[in-house]
Amino acid sequence: MKKALPIGVENFKDIMESGYYYVDKSLFIKELLDMKGKVNLFIRPRRFGKTLNLSMLRYFYEDTKDEKKNDEHRLLFKDLKIMEQGEEYTKHMGMYPVINLTLKSAKQPTFESAYGKIKNAVADEFQRHQSILANENINEEDKRLFQKMTDRKAGYDDYSGALEFLSKCLYQATGKKTVILIDEYDVPLENAYFRGFYEEMIDFIRSLFESALKTNDYLQFAVITGCLRVSKESIFTGLNHLNIISILDRKYSEHFGFTEPEVIQMMSDYGVENRFSTMKGWYDGYLFGDTEVYNPWSVIKFLYDLYSDVNAFPHPYWINTSSNDIIKDLIARADRETKS
Repeated sequence: MKKALPIGVENFKDIMESGYYYVDKSLFIKELLDMKGKVNLFIRPRRFGKTLNLSMLRYFYEDTKDEKKNDEHRLLFKDLKIMEQGEEYTKHMGMYPVINLTLKSAKQPTFESAYGKIKNAVADEFQRHQSILANENINEEDKRLFQKMTDRKAGYDDYSGALEFLSKCLYQATGKKTVILIDEYDVPLENAYFRGFYEEMIDFIRSLFESALKTNDYLQFAVITGCLRVSKESIFTGLNHLNIISILDRKYSEHFGFTEPEVIQMMSDYGVENRFSTMKGWYDGYLFGDTEVYNPWSVIKFLYDLYSDVNAFPHPYWINTSSNDIIKDLIARADRETKS
């Protein structure tokens, strides 16, 4: 029986434990370790596996302080390429505290509502790490602030410095620096721009990021993803160690989206390789660096249709995304054509 296709599944653990078909992108971990970037910002179009890749990083790097859970997370990688790269890489498994934050829900019509969504996401991440409050190395004042952050009762200035504060607490409790993962960093900014409160939002996001990424002595490294590149001057001022990886870069080019050999292998695994020319004609539309890349959403959706009907007609599956998402894809393609 062929594996189910992971339509809409963005949690790495769910994919691996539930036996979904997975295109192995674990060498992304190797390249991150090889490149040794302190703060890495990946700009890719929507539905190119950004959230799934960050989820993979979390399960690889995170020390849950529970050996049973750590062992379960290691098993997720047992058949993946990263495990063939040697102890130089696998020694990092389960070694760091991880802050995992997504800003994708901040799409509200007012600053207060959007800020409230971000505050909730931050509070949820504090709650996920609440067990460290039992650690005697964290002083009572910090424990009180930590609890206020968890309970959503802290102030604006507290939340704008939340990631640095949480990484400090994690360092005090574990003696280890923190890996920070931020998904869809640009969503609240794009939303604020079109809703008319951009300046308020960018002030908050700038404070949140600068404290966590620029002056944070407790940072191991950070990976940030988004669809649009916001100017460095507006949000990453003075962040000299920021490594921006756009669709023009050859580095990391094969880790987001499916390469042509991966698409061919998938179609072969499902016995529909004779429809490859149709797949290529419809969904081969991107070039990252010098790597030909297919949109994973379109490939998986077409494979899903082919699985039940080998003669299925392809569709513009991206039409089901929002108009802004389509615009982002068009901007990405235009940017490539202009600069090539």
